[in-house]
Amino acid sequence: MDSTGIHIFAMNGWIVSDPDHLGGTPRVRNTRISVSLILESLAADMSIDDLLNAYPSLTREAVQGVLAELAAQQEAKPA
Repeated sequence: MDSTGIHIFAMNGWIVSDPDHLGGTPRVRNTRISVSLILESLAADMSIDDLLNAYPSLTREAVQGVLAELAAQQEAKPA
């Protein structure tokens, strides 16, 4: 957690959480877009380009950063 009370999850800090935004649900840094929305959209066969068109506050770098951080978190978990 940084000095502002925002929890930064990993690596480059694309995934953040704080009680003042989305009730503390993990979200994409500098947006009000939840990480679960990104994952659910991709699972529903939405492309990254579709996401970027639907949510103009997202960037390709942010989506790729979120996915990389989630992958790194999974790799860090013990078997």
